Amino acid sequence: MYKSTSSLLRATRSKLSSSSKTFAYSHSRTSPSVTANAASSSRAFTSSAARAFTRWSHRLDFSSPISLRAHARALAPLLQRFQRSLASMASENPFKGNLTSLPKPGGGEFGKFYSLPSLNDPRVDKLPYSIRILLESAIRNCDNFQVKKEDVEKIIDWENTSPKQVEIPFKPARVLLQDFTGVPAVVDLACMRDAMNKLGSDSNKINPLVPVDLVIDHSVQVDVARSENAVQANMELEFQRNKERFAFLKWGSTAFRNMLVVPPGSGIVHQVNLEYLGRVVFNNEGILYPDSVVGTDSHTTMIDGLGVAGWGVGGIEAEAAMLGQPMSMVLPGVVGFKLSGKLRNGVTATDLVLTVTQMLRKHGVVGKFVEFYGDGMGELSLADRATIANMSPEYGATMGFFPVDHVTLQYLKLTGRSDETVAMIESYLRANNMFVDYNEPQQDRVYSSYLELNLSDVEPCISGPKRPHDRVPLKDMKADWKSCLDNKVGFKGFAIPKEAQGKVAKFNFHGQPAELRHGSVVIAAITSCTNTSNPSVMLGAGLVAKKAHELGLKVKPWVKTSLAPGSGVVTKYLLQSGLQKPLNEQGFHIVGFGCTTCIGNSGDLDESVASAISENDIVAAAVLSGNRNFEGRVHPLTRANYLASPPLVVAYALAGTVDIDFEKEPIGKGKDGKDVYLRDIWPSTEEIAQAVQSSVLPDMFRSTYESITKGNPMWNQLQVSTDKLYSWDPSSTYIHEPPYFKNMTMESPGAHGVKEAYCLLNFGDSITTDHISPAGSIHKESPAAKYLMERGVDRKDFNSYGSRRGNDEIMARGTFANIRLVNKLLNGEVGPKTVHIPTGEKLYVFDAAMRYRNAGQDTIVLAGAEYGSGSSRDWAAKGPMLLGVKAVIAKSFERIHRSNLVGMGIIPLCFKSGQDAETLGLTGHERYTIDLPSKISEIRPGQDVTVTTDNGKSFTCTVRFDTEVELAYFDNGGILPYVIRNLIKQ
Repeated sequence: MYKSTSSLLRATRSKLSSSSKTFAYSHSRTSPSVTANAASSSRAFTSSAARAFTRWSHRLDFSSPISLRAHARALAPLLQRFQRSLASMASENPFKGNLTSLPKPGGGEFGKFYSLPSLNDPRVDKLPYSIRILLESAIRNCDNFQVKKEDVEKIIDWENTSPKQVEIPFKPARVLLQDFTGVPAVVDLACMRDAMNKLGSDSNKINPLVPVDLVIDHSVQVDVARSENAVQANMELEFQRNKERFAFLKWGSTAFRNMLVVPPGSGIVHQVNLEYLGRVVFNNEGILYPDSVVGTDSHTTMIDGLGVAGWGVGGIEAEAAMLGQPMSMVLPGVVGFKLSGKLRNGVTATDLVLTVTQMLRKHGVVGKFVEFYGDGMGELSLADRATIANMSPEYGATMGFFPVDHVTLQYLKLTGRSDETVAMIESYLRANNMFVDYNEPQQDRVYSSYLELNLSDVEPCISGPKRPHDRVPLKDMKADWKSCLDNKVGFKGFAIPKEAQGKVAKFNFHGQPAELRHGSVVIAAITSCTNTSNPSVMLGAGLVAKKAHELGLKVKPWVKTSLAPGSGVVTKYLLQSGLQKPLNEQGFHIVGFGCTTCIGNSGDLDESVASAISENDIVAAAVLSGNRNFEGRVHPLTRANYLASPPLVVAYALAGTVDIDFEKEPIGKGKDGKDVYLRDIWPSTEEIAQAVQSSVLPDMFRSTYESITKGNPMWNQLQVSTDKLYSWDPSSTYIHEPPYFKNMTMESPGAHGVKEAYCLLNFGDSITTDHISPAGSIHKESPAAKYLMERGVDRKDFNSYGSRRGNDEIMARGTFANIRLVNKLLNGEVGPKTVHIPTGEKLYVFDAAMRYRNAGQDTIVLAGAEYGSGSSRDWAAKGPMLLGVKAVIAKSFERIHRSNLVGMGIIPLCFKSGQDAETLGLTGHERYTIDLPSKISEIRPGQDVTVTTDNGKSFTCTVRFDTEVELAYFDNGGILPYVIRNLIKQ
């Protein structure tokens, strides 16, 4: 036995040694790491070793400490060998017999893989492709502790188990971050290292065990537009504002293993992921497996268009995944979405995605995967698919998945992946029944529900004015706009009196007479990876600009136009096609390589324009090629915001208004004095295809990404410490040590209810993360502004909330600071204030929360449906926690936000169907007691709890802890304390 045990131990050491080399690798697209299972396995068998010790120690004299120590010393080597043997056996994968060689066509092998066909289970052949990825991960990571054989069976039996909302663990292959969410994630990791240190453990245990890619793309603002020098000028301002944050991220890239930081000015995270970072199939030291990724941005789903399973999670979940913890998820239902036919001439991928978004919102896909299939797939380019996948959060799905087929392989070659890599990807996916070949007969797959769309039914459209799923056919836009002016204030209404609808605001724009009306376009932005990753719509925009210029049309100078591509490749093909010049002539100069207007970094409007809007109460419009148009997000002064394809962005900029019927009304007059209509400048599908064919070349991708990690002079000049523990600067207004682990001990705080809490805020439906934790500008009179001014920061240097996410003091003050916040406690008044119930005073939300907290009084939030929809933002959960919010009672929650609330120890509760605060007669002036057991063992996922108020009301809610793991997080006071305690116990 001892001989075999030592052999086993040597093999394990060898395996761990090679794994540790993988963990510390310099980042490579073709050789990433696999999460190690050894540490968790040893933890799993500590109790086994204890039982073994009991059997071996029956002769010990427990009354004698000396005798006990002597016996323990004598037995220690034997026990260590025994425990190691058990641990080695425990980590042995029960599916090792399914490990199969994948031969190369010319001899040799690509590597080995866990074969799904070798399971010989007919249920596997019926599984949706997206579920097969979950199955492969479970089989590969099965150690009967973190991932059990029972979990594998649940996934295989998906057809029967998914309707039952069963829980499964999932280990993604990698993690994706952007800087807005990445900074707080790295802050948390640095803070966790400090906590480990203070608790006497090894701080180096806080290190990513899977590849982590962080792309800095959320910081660039459109300060300078309509200028040849805009890119350089905006980058200089970006570095001036964010030097401290960037230095912190650069420190993180050296302090933590497995972390690649892509410098500012390189592109948008999801486009970089699509064109470069996405592996499709990993080959890690001879083990092949599908790429999968979770990201701290809800639009991580864009990679689903490449056949890579990816979706957005909260940063706190992502941090746990980095540290080797399995993600707990409910096994999702899968909506099968069949595509047939072909898009009509002149119809864009943007028109298609807005149509799909509306269909899926209506169908109801929250918490589900959507998988696309059918003959129409062959008519969609990879970029078209990525556009549809990108907007998964807007239609509410966890993923919008396109399985790998020949179109995917062509795209991989186009974007510079090597022929050998593409051959390996195809061979592996075919061998593991994960490749779709539409030239072969298709086996029927089972889906939870079905939808179908004939692509020829899609018509030109835009979405707005306040939500991405409020699609408006282009032919109906003028009528829809008129009704929006008439309608009462809401998602489709501005309540402008009839007599005021024709108002004209005349002003002077730099010596030139100018005027604005309701619906005048003041921002026109080609922005966001949703569309800038798609050459057909980008070149289409260039062709519209070119044709308009040739006919003598020109965008009015007071329209703030901008073009912000998601990668340097776009610049290369626009130059190659000769279309960048006409875009420049219409004011669409490149302003930077980042998210810009799509996330609210639209920069200031000209003072004359801003004054004309404010002084005349004009409902001004922004038209952008983004994926989000929630009120207050794009710019504080644009109350109407429409999502449109890049060619339509140019068209609306030329028209200067959204109050136009493009079919019947001219955009303007040409140089010959004749009317010019949209049809006169709109390119045909064939024209666009020719431009793509001649201008988008593989060498453009190769040359762009060969230099992507080399940075730029401003990045390379940043000096950072080489210490593994971060030196916090107490005077910093960007990076601040958060209080999450203050006074933390190894004892978990346990479960708790809520007693006599005040209502901090009372909301209606569709409160977004933009409302809860705005990413835009810091208002000059807000608590955050006061905090900054007290520390000597000039107003011009406030920067945005998003850029200051590494400072909890500012983010707590910015919580519920959206100027468009509608809080029922204020009786119709709009803004970031609330009523302090005990005194009746109207205060900023932060100030009221501090009053409650300082008085030792808990608070709750009342809300309607879809609470927390929009971008995934940790601070939309961290902020309320720091304000002292103990629970949120809502009609329904957005998926990621509910998870984030649990991760921060806040109790999410849902009203029973048909009930809400209004039907129950709740005003928010009551005090609320939530009757939750104090023992975690007495709480079940999804159980009913009773809520009572101090005025005698009582109602039942469902507690939205959805899994056993989430209960463990709650018991520990949140996910991060849970991870720290677990790592120390290991």
